Amino acid sequence: MHPILFRVPLPVWTVPLLWVFLIAAGIAFAGAIGLFLGKNKPGAAAAGIAGVALAALASQFKGQTYTLGPLPIYSYGVMLGLSLVVGWYLTLGLAERDGLPKETMANCYVVTALAAVLGSRVLYILTNLDEFDSLGAMFDIRRGGLVAYGGFLGGFLGSYLFLRSHRIPLLPWADVAVPSLASGLMITRVGCYLFGCDFGRPLGETAPAWLKKLGTFPHWAEGTLDHGSGSPAWVQHVKERGLDPTSDASLAVHPTQIYESLVGAGLLVLLLLARRRQKFRGEIFLLFTFSYGVCRYLLELLRDDAERGSIPPSLPEHVLLPAGLVVFAVGYTIGFSHVIRDNVARKVTQALSFVPALALYLVLKPETFGASETLQYSTSQVVALTTGLAASIAFAVYYKAALDHPEQAMALNLPASPAADETRQADADEDDEPGEDEDEDDEPGQKRRAPARAGDKPSRTGRGSAKDEGRATARERGAASEAPDTTGEA
Repeated sequence: MHPILFRVPLPVWTVPLLWVFLIAAGIAFAGAIGLFLGKNKPGAAAAGIAGVALAALASQFKGQTYTLGPLPIYSYGVMLGLSLVVGWYLTLGLAERDGLPKETMANCYVVTALAAVLGSRVLYILTNLDEFDSLGAMFDIRRGGLVAYGGFLGGFLGSYLFLRSHRIPLLPWADVAVPSLASGLMITRVGCYLFGCDFGRPLGETAPAWLKKLGTFPHWAEGTLDHGSGSPAWVQHVKERGLDPTSDASLAVHPTQIYESLVGAGLLVLLLLARRRQKFRGEIFLLFTFSYGVCRYLLELLRDDAERGSIPPSLPEHVLLPAGLVVFAVGYTIGFSHVIRDNVARKVTQALSFVPALALYLVLKPETFGASETLQYSTSQVVALTTGLAASIAFAVYYKAALDHPEQAMALNLPASPAADETRQADADEDDEPGEDEDEDDEPGQKRRAPARAGDKPSRTGRGSAKDEGRATARERGAASEAPDTTGEA
Protein backbone atom coordinates (compact mmCIF):
# COMPACT_ATOMS: atom_id res chain seq x y z
CA MET A 1 0.00 0.00 0.00
CA HIS A 2 1.16 3.52 -0.75
CA PRO A 3 -0.38 6.20 1.52
CA ILE A 4 1.99 8.78 0.01
CA LEU A 5 2.53 8.69 -3.73
CA PHE A 6 5.43 11.16 -3.75
CA ARG A 7 6.74 14.28 -2.01
CA VAL A 8 7.12 17.70 -3.61
CA PRO A 9 10.52 19.18 -2.65
CA LEU A 10 9.97 22.56 -0.98
CA PRO A 11 12.29 24.75 1.10
CA VAL A 12 11.74 24.74 4.84
CA TRP A 13 9.67 27.81 5.70
CA THR A 14 7.84 28.70 8.92
CA VAL A 15 4.51 30.47 8.34
CA PRO A 16 2.45 32.25 11.07
CA LEU A 17 -1.05 30.77 10.84
CA LEU A 18 -2.68 33.96 12.16
CA TRP A 19 -1.64 35.93 9.10
CA VAL A 20 -2.50 33.12 6.73
CA PHE A 21 -6.12 33.14 7.89
CA LEU A 22 -6.30 36.94 8.00
CA ILE A 23 -5.08 37.21 4.41
CA ALA A 24 -7.55 34.54 3.33
CA ALA A 25 -10.35 36.42 5.15
CA GLY A 26 -9.36 39.65 3.37
CA ILE A 27 -9.52 37.92 -0.01
CA ALA A 28 -12.96 36.52 0.85
CA PHE A 29 -14.26 39.97 1.88
CA ALA A 30 -12.87 41.52 -1.32
CA GLY A 31 -14.62 38.82 -3.33
CA ALA A 32 -17.86 39.49 -1.45
CA ILE A 33 -17.69 43.19 -2.32
CA GLY A 34 -17.02 42.40 -5.98
CA LEU A 35 -19.92 39.96 -6.15
CA PHE A 36 -22.24 42.43 -4.44
CA LEU A 37 -21.35 45.16 -6.94
CA GLY A 38 -21.97 42.62 -9.67
CA LYS A 39 -25.47 42.09 -8.23
CA ASN A 40 -24.76 38.50 -7.26
CA LYS A 41 -26.24 38.64 -3.79
CA PRO A 42 -26.14 34.86 -3.03
CA GLY A 43 -22.47 34.68 -4.00
CA ALA A 44 -21.66 37.81 -2.01
CA ALA A 45 -23.40 36.39 1.05
CA ALA A 46 -21.47 33.10 0.77
CA ALA A 47 -18.14 34.91 0.36
CA GLY A 48 -18.96 37.17 3.30
CA ILE A 49 -19.78 34.21 5.53
CA ALA A 50 -16.52 32.54 4.49
CA GLY A 51 -14.63 35.72 5.36
CA VAL A 52 -16.21 35.89 8.81
CA ALA A 53 -15.41 32.21 9.43
CA LEU A 54 -11.78 32.66 8.37
CA ALA A 55 -11.41 35.75 10.55
CA ALA A 56 -12.82 33.82 13.50
CA LEU A 57 -10.40 30.97 12.86
CA ALA A 58 -7.48 33.39 12.77
CA SER A 59 -7.97 34.17 16.45
CA GLN A 60 -7.73 30.47 17.27
CA PHE A 61 -4.26 30.20 15.70
CA LYS A 62 -2.68 33.25 17.29
CA GLY A 63 0.96 32.50 18.06
CA GLN A 64 0.95 29.20 16.14
CA THR A 65 3.09 28.49 13.11
CA TYR A 66 3.23 25.91 10.36
CA THR A 67 6.52 24.70 8.97
CA LEU A 68 6.52 24.10 5.25
CA GLY A 69 8.87 21.51 3.85
CA PRO A 70 8.77 18.61 1.41
CA LEU A 71 5.03 18.38 0.67
CA PRO A 72 3.59 14.84 0.79
CA ILE A 73 1.03 14.05 -1.90
CA TYR A 74 -1.36 11.55 -0.37
CA SER A 75 -2.90 8.84 -2.47
CA TYR A 76 -6.37 9.55 -1.09
CA GLY A 77 -6.11 13.24 -1.98
CA VAL A 78 -5.05 12.39 -5.53
CA MET A 79 -7.97 10.01 -5.98
CA LEU A 80 -10.38 12.56 -4.52
CA GLY A 81 -9.16 15.19 -6.97
CA LEU A 82 -9.38 12.74 -9.86
CA SER A 83 -12.97 11.86 -8.93
CA LEU A 84 -13.92 15.56 -8.99
CA VAL A 85 -12.43 16.01 -12.46
CA VAL A 86 -14.16 12.92 -13.85
CA GLY A 87 -17.42 13.98 -12.20
CA TRP A 88 -17.13 17.44 -13.77
CA TYR A 89 -17.05 16.14 -17.34
CA LEU A 90 -19.63 13.42 -16.69
CA THR A 91 -22.13 15.72 -15.00
CA LEU A 92 -21.86 18.63 -17.41
CA GLY A 93 -22.03 16.29 -20.41
CA LEU A 94 -25.27 14.75 -19.15
CA ALA A 95 -26.64 18.18 -18.19
CA GLU A 96 -26.06 19.53 -21.69
CA ARG A 97 -27.67 16.44 -23.19
CA ASP A 98 -30.76 16.96 -21.02
CA GLY A 99 -31.07 20.63 -22.00
CA LEU A 100 -29.97 22.19 -18.70
CA PRO A 101 -28.12 25.54 -18.82
CA LYS A 102 -24.45 24.55 -18.97
CA GLU A 103 -22.92 27.62 -17.31
CA THR A 104 -25.32 27.51 -14.37
CA MET A 105 -24.79 23.78 -13.98
CA ALA A 106 -21.01 24.29 -13.99
CA ASN A 107 -21.33 26.77 -11.11
CA CYS A 108 -23.70 24.40 -9.35
CA TYR A 109 -21.17 21.57 -9.64
CA VAL A 110 -18.49 23.66 -7.93
CA VAL A 111 -20.86 24.58 -5.09
CA THR A 112 -22.04 20.97 -4.78
CA ALA A 113 -18.48 19.59 -4.70
CA LEU A 114 -17.38 22.02 -1.99
CA ALA A 115 -20.51 21.33 0.06
CA ALA A 116 -19.99 17.58 -0.37
CA VAL A 117 -16.40 17.68 0.87
CA LEU A 118 -17.46 19.87 3.80
CA GLY A 119 -20.39 17.60 4.67
CA SER A 120 -18.32 14.43 4.49
CA ARG A 121 -15.69 15.95 6.75
CA VAL A 122 -18.22 17.26 9.25
CA LEU A 123 -19.88 13.84 9.59
CA TYR A 124 -16.48 12.18 10.05
CA ILE A 125 -15.54 14.68 12.76
CA LEU A 126 -18.84 14.22 14.58
CA THR A 127 -18.42 10.45 14.65
CA ASN A 128 -14.71 10.53 15.59
CA LEU A 129 -14.25 13.49 17.91
CA ASP A 130 -11.59 11.68 19.94
CA GLU A 131 -9.20 11.65 16.96
CA PHE A 132 -8.67 15.42 16.83
CA ASP A 133 -6.39 17.15 19.31
CA SER A 134 -6.48 20.55 17.59
CA LEU A 135 -8.69 22.64 15.34
CA GLY A 136 -6.10 22.52 12.57
CA ALA A 137 -6.27 18.73 12.45
CA MET A 138 -9.93 18.96 11.52
CA PHE A 139 -9.05 20.68 8.25
CA ASP A 140 -6.39 18.20 7.13
CA ILE A 141 -8.26 15.93 4.71
CA ARG A 142 -5.30 14.88 2.55
CA ARG A 143 -4.97 11.66 4.55
CA GLY A 144 -8.65 10.83 4.30
CA GLY A 145 -11.25 11.16 6.99
CA LEU A 146 -14.36 11.66 4.86
CA VAL A 147 -17.70 9.87 5.13
CA ALA A 148 -19.45 9.17 1.83
CA TYR A 149 -22.95 9.74 3.21
CA GLY A 150 -21.89 13.05 4.72
CA GLY A 151 -20.77 14.08 1.25
CA PHE A 152 -24.08 13.04 -0.29
CA LEU A 153 -26.10 14.98 2.27
CA GLY A 154 -23.84 18.03 2.12
CA GLY A 155 -23.87 18.06 -1.66
CA PHE A 156 -27.65 17.71 -1.71
CA LEU A 157 -28.06 20.70 0.59
CA GLY A 158 -25.55 22.79 -1.36
CA SER A 159 -27.27 21.98 -4.66
CA TYR A 160 -30.69 22.81 -3.27
CA LEU A 161 -29.65 26.22 -1.96
CA PHE A 162 -27.80 27.16 -5.15
CA LEU A 163 -30.54 26.04 -7.53
CA ARG A 164 -33.23 27.67 -5.43
CA SER A 165 -31.48 31.02 -5.81
CA HIS A 166 -31.58 30.52 -9.60
CA ARG A 167 -35.21 29.25 -9.63
CA ILE A 168 -34.15 25.95 -11.19
CA PRO A 169 -35.81 22.69 -10.00
CA LEU A 170 -33.58 20.29 -8.10
CA LEU A 171 -34.59 16.95 -9.56
CA PRO A 172 -33.33 17.42 -13.15
CA TRP A 173 -29.95 18.41 -11.73
CA ALA A 174 -29.97 15.48 -9.30
CA ASP A 175 -30.50 13.07 -12.18
CA VAL A 176 -27.38 14.24 -14.01
CA ALA A 177 -25.29 14.59 -10.84
CA VAL A 178 -25.70 11.16 -9.24
CA PRO A 179 -23.76 9.28 -11.94
CA SER A 180 -20.75 11.31 -10.84
CA LEU A 181 -21.38 10.13 -7.27
CA ALA A 182 -21.12 6.56 -8.50
CA SER A 183 -17.90 7.30 -10.39
CA GLY A 184 -16.63 9.09 -7.27
CA LEU A 185 -17.20 5.97 -5.20
CA MET A 186 -15.37 3.91 -7.79
CA ILE A 187 -12.32 6.20 -7.72
CA THR A 188 -12.07 7.45 -4.13
CA ARG A 189 -12.37 3.98 -2.63
CA VAL A 190 -9.17 3.08 -4.47
CA GLY A 191 -7.61 5.93 -2.48
CA CYS A 192 -9.00 4.40 0.71
CA TYR A 193 -7.45 1.08 -0.25
CA LEU A 194 -4.05 2.63 -0.91
CA PHE A 195 -4.18 4.39 2.44
CA GLY A 196 -5.50 1.33 4.26
CA CYS A 197 -8.61 2.80 5.90
CA ASP A 198 -12.21 1.54 5.76
CA PHE A 199 -11.11 -2.09 5.93
CA GLY A 200 -13.24 -5.13 6.67
CA ARG A 201 -13.45 -8.00 9.11
CA PRO A 202 -10.72 -10.68 9.21
CA LEU A 203 -11.07 -13.37 6.57
CA GLY A 204 -11.63 -16.99 7.47
CA GLU A 205 -9.00 -19.67 7.09
CA THR A 206 -10.72 -21.06 4.00
CA ALA A 207 -10.59 -17.74 2.11
CA PRO A 208 -8.69 -17.92 -1.19
CA ALA A 209 -5.02 -16.92 -1.10
CA TRP A 210 -5.45 -14.09 -3.62
CA LEU A 211 -8.17 -12.49 -1.46
CA LYS A 212 -5.99 -12.75 1.65
CA LYS A 213 -3.13 -11.08 -0.17
CA LEU A 214 -5.45 -8.35 -1.41
CA GLY A 215 -6.73 -7.75 2.14
CA THR A 216 -3.38 -7.52 3.96
CA PHE A 217 -2.19 -4.04 4.96
CA PRO A 218 1.43 -3.31 5.88
CA HIS A 219 3.22 -1.94 8.92
CA TRP A 220 4.62 1.28 7.53
CA ALA A 221 8.17 2.32 8.09
CA GLU A 222 8.63 4.79 10.93
CA GLY A 223 8.29 8.37 9.72
CA THR A 224 6.06 7.52 6.76
CA LEU A 225 3.41 9.76 8.28
CA ASP A 226 3.61 12.43 10.96
CA HIS A 227 1.43 10.34 13.24
CA GLY A 228 0.90 6.61 13.59
CA SER A 229 3.30 3.82 12.86
CA GLY A 230 1.28 1.66 10.50
CA SER A 231 -1.79 1.29 8.38
CA PRO A 232 -5.11 1.72 10.24
CA ALA A 233 -5.77 -2.03 9.95
CA TRP A 234 -2.35 -2.91 11.41
CA VAL A 235 -2.78 -0.44 14.29
CA GLN A 236 -6.26 -1.69 15.16
CA HIS A 237 -5.22 -5.34 15.03
CA VAL A 238 -2.30 -4.66 17.39
CA LYS A 239 -4.62 -2.89 19.85
CA GLU A 240 -7.67 -5.12 19.69
CA ARG A 241 -6.77 -8.49 18.15
CA GLY A 242 -3.44 -9.26 19.78
CA LEU A 243 -1.31 -8.86 16.66
CA ASP A 244 2.42 -8.91 17.39
CA PRO A 245 3.71 -5.29 17.20
CA THR A 246 6.75 -6.55 15.29
CA SER A 247 4.55 -8.04 12.56
CA ASP A 248 5.13 -6.67 9.08
CA ALA A 249 1.45 -6.70 8.12
CA SER A 250 -2.07 -6.77 9.48
CA LEU A 251 -4.33 -9.79 9.59
CA ALA A 252 -5.94 -10.68 6.27
CA VAL A 253 -9.26 -8.85 6.08
CA HIS A 254 -12.07 -8.26 3.61
CA PRO A 255 -10.88 -5.48 1.25
CA THR A 256 -14.16 -3.64 1.58
CA GLN A 257 -12.65 -0.63 -0.17
CA ILE A 258 -12.37 -2.69 -3.36
CA TYR A 259 -15.86 -4.07 -2.81
CA GLU A 260 -17.31 -0.56 -2.64
CA SER A 261 -15.26 0.58 -5.63
CA LEU A 262 -16.88 -2.24 -7.63
CA VAL A 263 -20.27 -1.18 -6.28
CA GLY A 264 -19.62 2.32 -7.60
CA ALA A 265 -18.74 0.94 -11.05
CA GLY A 266 -21.89 -1.20 -11.08
CA LEU A 267 -24.09 1.70 -10.02
CA LEU A 268 -22.60 3.90 -12.73
CA VAL A 269 -23.56 1.35 -15.38
CA LEU A 270 -27.03 0.91 -13.85
CA LEU A 271 -27.75 4.65 -13.81
CA LEU A 272 -26.60 5.23 -17.38
CA LEU A 273 -28.78 2.34 -18.58
CA ALA A 274 -31.75 3.57 -16.55
CA ARG A 275 -31.59 6.96 -18.31
CA ARG A 276 -32.71 5.25 -21.52
CA ARG A 277 -36.09 4.35 -20.00
CA GLN A 278 -36.50 7.28 -17.65
CA LYS A 279 -40.15 8.10 -16.90
CA PHE A 280 -39.89 11.20 -14.68
CA ARG A 281 -37.42 13.77 -13.44
CA GLY A 282 -35.79 12.52 -10.26
CA GLU A 283 -36.01 8.83 -11.18
CA ILE A 284 -32.23 8.38 -11.59
CA PHE A 285 -31.57 10.15 -8.30
CA LEU A 286 -34.07 8.00 -6.41
CA LEU A 287 -32.72 4.83 -8.01
CA PHE A 288 -29.20 5.69 -6.88
CA THR A 289 -30.35 6.59 -3.37
CA PHE A 290 -32.12 3.26 -2.88
CA SER A 291 -29.53 1.08 -4.63
CA TYR A 292 -26.56 2.57 -2.82
CA GLY A 293 -28.46 2.36 0.45
CA VAL A 294 -28.89 -1.40 0.02
CA CYS A 295 -25.26 -1.92 -1.02
CA ARG A 296 -23.85 0.27 1.74
CA TYR A 297 -25.96 -1.47 4.38
CA LEU A 298 -24.61 -4.85 3.28
CA LEU A 299 -21.02 -3.59 3.11
CA GLU A 300 -21.30 -2.32 6.66
CA LEU A 301 -21.89 -5.92 7.74
CA LEU A 302 -18.32 -6.65 6.64
CA ARG A 303 -16.69 -3.41 7.80
CA ASP A 304 -14.53 -3.55 10.92
CA ASP A 305 -12.79 -0.17 11.18
CA ALA A 306 -13.42 1.71 14.40
CA GLU A 307 -14.14 5.05 12.67
CA ARG A 308 -17.70 4.36 11.53
CA GLY A 309 -19.58 5.52 14.62
CA SER A 310 -22.76 3.88 15.93
CA ILE A 311 -26.28 4.88 16.88
CA PRO A 312 -28.54 3.24 19.53
CA PRO A 313 -30.55 1.19 20.29
CA SER A 314 -28.66 -2.02 20.93
CA LEU A 315 -30.42 -5.20 19.81
CA PRO A 316 -29.39 -8.81 19.20
CA GLU A 317 -27.60 -9.04 15.86
CA HIS A 318 -29.92 -11.76 14.55
CA VAL A 319 -32.80 -9.27 15.00
CA LEU A 320 -31.18 -5.94 14.20
CA LEU A 321 -29.43 -6.82 10.95
CA PRO A 322 -32.28 -8.77 9.27
CA ALA A 323 -34.69 -6.00 10.31
CA GLY A 324 -32.80 -3.57 8.08
CA LEU A 325 -33.15 -5.91 5.11
CA VAL A 326 -36.88 -6.12 5.81
CA VAL A 327 -37.06 -2.31 5.56
CA PHE A 328 -35.40 -2.41 2.15
CA ALA A 329 -37.70 -5.23 1.02
CA VAL A 330 -40.73 -3.15 2.01
CA GLY A 331 -39.25 -0.19 0.15
CA TYR A 332 -38.78 -2.26 -3.00
CA THR A 333 -42.31 -3.65 -2.74
CA ILE A 334 -44.06 -0.31 -2.45
CA GLY A 335 -41.83 1.52 -4.91
CA PHE A 336 -39.35 0.17 -7.40
CA SER A 337 -41.07 -3.17 -8.05
CA HIS A 338 -43.82 -1.35 -9.97
CA VAL A 339 -41.43 -0.85 -12.87
CA ILE A 340 -42.18 -4.52 -13.68
CA ARG A 341 -45.41 -4.33 -15.65
CA ASP A 342 -46.27 -8.03 -15.53
CA ASN A 343 -48.32 -8.59 -12.39
CA VAL A 344 -47.13 -12.16 -11.70
CA ALA A 345 -43.45 -11.35 -12.20
CA ARG A 346 -43.77 -8.30 -9.97
CA LYS A 347 -45.31 -10.28 -7.11
CA VAL A 348 -42.62 -12.95 -7.42
CA THR A 349 -39.84 -10.37 -7.09
CA GLN A 350 -41.64 -8.75 -4.17
CA ALA A 351 -41.72 -12.08 -2.35
CA LEU A 352 -38.08 -12.80 -3.19
CA SER A 353 -36.99 -9.42 -1.77
CA PHE A 354 -37.75 -10.73 1.74
CA VAL A 355 -35.62 -13.87 1.31
CA PRO A 356 -32.26 -12.20 2.20
CA ALA A 357 -33.68 -11.02 5.54
CA LEU A 358 -34.89 -14.52 6.37
CA ALA A 359 -31.62 -16.11 5.29
CA LEU A 360 -29.57 -13.69 7.41
CA TYR A 361 -31.78 -14.38 10.41
CA LEU A 362 -31.22 -18.12 10.10
CA VAL A 363 -27.45 -17.64 9.73
CA LEU A 364 -27.13 -15.35 12.75
CA LYS A 365 -29.68 -17.05 15.01
CA PRO A 366 -27.78 -18.45 18.01
CA GLU A 367 -28.41 -21.91 19.43
CA THR A 368 -29.49 -20.29 22.67
CA PHE A 369 -30.96 -16.80 22.47
CA GLY A 370 -29.37 -15.83 25.76
CA ALA A 371 -25.95 -16.04 24.12
CA SER A 372 -26.82 -13.68 21.26
CA GLU A 373 -24.52 -10.72 20.66
CA THR A 374 -25.99 -7.23 20.79
CA LEU A 375 -25.13 -4.62 18.17
CA GLN A 376 -25.92 -1.08 17.13
CA TYR A 377 -26.38 0.25 13.63
CA SER A 378 -23.46 2.21 12.26
CA THR A 379 -24.08 5.82 11.29
CA SER A 380 -23.99 4.90 7.60
CA GLN A 381 -26.50 2.08 8.10
CA VAL A 382 -28.98 4.45 9.73
CA VAL A 383 -28.61 6.95 6.89
CA ALA A 384 -28.90 4.14 4.32
CA LEU A 385 -32.14 2.85 5.82
CA THR A 386 -33.68 6.31 6.20
CA THR A 387 -32.82 7.58 2.73
CA GLY A 388 -33.56 4.25 1.05
CA LEU A 389 -37.09 4.04 2.47
CA ALA A 390 -37.76 7.70 1.69
CA ALA A 391 -36.58 7.16 -1.90
CA SER A 392 -38.94 4.19 -2.26
CA ILE A 393 -41.96 6.19 -1.11
CA ALA A 394 -41.07 9.11 -3.38
CA PHE A 395 -40.57 6.75 -6.32
CA ALA A 396 -44.01 5.22 -5.82
CA VAL A 397 -45.66 8.66 -5.88
CA TYR A 398 -43.71 10.04 -8.84
CA TYR A 399 -43.95 6.88 -10.91
CA LYS A 400 -47.74 6.75 -10.64
CA ALA A 401 -47.97 10.42 -11.60
CA ALA A 402 -45.64 9.79 -14.54
CA LEU A 403 -47.91 7.08 -15.92
CA ASP A 404 -50.87 9.46 -15.76
CA HIS A 405 -49.04 12.51 -17.15
CA PRO A 406 -45.90 11.37 -19.01
CA GLU A 407 -45.13 14.68 -20.71
CA GLN A 408 -45.39 16.72 -17.51
CA ALA A 409 -43.28 14.18 -15.64
CA MET A 410 -40.33 14.70 -18.00
CA ALA A 411 -40.68 18.48 -18.28
CA LEU A 412 -37.66 20.48 -17.10
CA ASN A 413 -39.74 23.46 -15.88
CA LEU A 414 -36.80 25.82 -16.31
CA PRO A 415 -37.35 29.57 -15.81
CA ALA A 416 -37.61 31.57 -19.03
CA SER A 417 -34.38 33.33 -19.94
CA PRO A 418 -34.40 37.13 -20.49
CA ALA A 419 -33.53 36.61 -24.16
CA ALA A 420 -36.54 34.33 -24.61
CA ASP A 421 -38.79 36.90 -22.92
CA GLU A 422 -37.53 39.64 -25.24
CA THR A 423 -38.10 37.46 -28.29
CA ARG A 424 -41.67 36.67 -27.26
CA GLN A 425 -42.39 40.36 -26.57
CA ALA A 426 -40.99 41.36 -29.95
CA ASP A 427 -43.18 38.77 -31.68
CA ALA A 428 -46.23 40.04 -29.82
CA ASP A 429 -45.45 43.65 -30.80
CA GLU A 430 -45.12 42.66 -34.44
CA ASP A 431 -48.48 40.93 -34.33
CA ASP A 432 -50.11 44.07 -32.86
CA GLU A 433 -48.65 46.56 -35.41
CA PRO A 434 -51.01 47.48 -38.35
CA GLY A 435 -49.59 46.74 -41.77
CA GLU A 436 -50.44 46.27 -45.35
CA ASP A 437 -50.62 42.50 -45.02
CA GLU A 438 -52.85 42.39 -41.96
CA ASP A 439 -55.68 40.94 -43.99
CA GLU A 440 -53.35 38.02 -44.73
CA ASP A 441 -51.78 37.56 -41.23
CA ASP A 442 -54.76 37.14 -38.97
CA GLU A 443 -54.78 37.73 -35.22
CA PRO A 444 -54.16 34.67 -33.01
CA GLY A 445 -57.24 32.69 -32.24
CA GLN A 446 -59.23 33.98 -35.22
CA LYS A 447 -60.05 32.12 -38.40
CA ARG A 448 -58.44 33.24 -41.66
CA ARG A 449 -60.68 35.71 -43.51
CA ALA A 450 -62.43 34.54 -46.68
CA PRO A 451 -61.30 36.28 -49.88
CA ALA A 452 -63.11 39.58 -50.51
CA ARG A 453 -66.04 39.41 -52.93
CA ALA A 454 -67.46 42.05 -55.19
CA GLY A 455 -69.84 44.24 -53.25
CA ASP A 456 -68.31 43.50 -49.84
CA LYS A 457 -67.67 46.51 -47.61
CA PRO A 458 -63.94 47.16 -47.42
CA SER A 459 -62.18 47.12 -44.09
CA ARG A 460 -60.55 50.19 -42.57
CA THR A 461 -57.03 48.89 -42.73
CA GLY A 462 -57.23 48.26 -46.45
CA ARG A 463 -59.64 51.08 -47.34
CA GLY A 464 -57.43 52.76 -49.97
CA SER A 465 -56.71 49.62 -51.93
CA ALA A 466 -60.35 48.49 -51.63
CA LYS A 467 -61.60 51.74 -53.17
CA ASP A 468 -59.29 51.37 -56.12
CA GLU A 469 -60.41 47.80 -56.62
CA GLY A 470 -64.08 48.90 -56.44
CA ARG A 471 -63.64 51.58 -59.07
CA ALA A 472 -61.96 49.16 -61.43
CA THR A 473 -64.78 46.65 -60.93
CA ALA A 474 -67.40 49.31 -61.67
CA ARG A 475 -65.67 50.32 -64.88
CA GLU A 476 -65.54 46.67 -65.95
CA ARG A 477 -69.27 46.25 -65.24
CA GLY A 478 -70.13 49.39 -67.23
CA ALA A 479 -68.08 48.30 -70.20
CA ALA A 480 -69.73 44.91 -70.12
CA SER A 481 -73.25 46.43 -70.20
CA GLU A 482 -72.43 48.64 -73.21
CA ALA A 483 -70.82 45.89 -75.31
CA PRO A 484 -72.97 44.10 -77.98
CA ASP A 485 -74.26 40.58 -77.26
CA THR A 486 -72.19 38.13 -79.25
CA THR A 487 -73.08 34.92 -77.47
CA GLY A 488 -76.30 34.18 -79.33
CA GLU A 489 -78.17 33.49 -76.10
CA ALA A 490 -81.53 35.07 -75.24
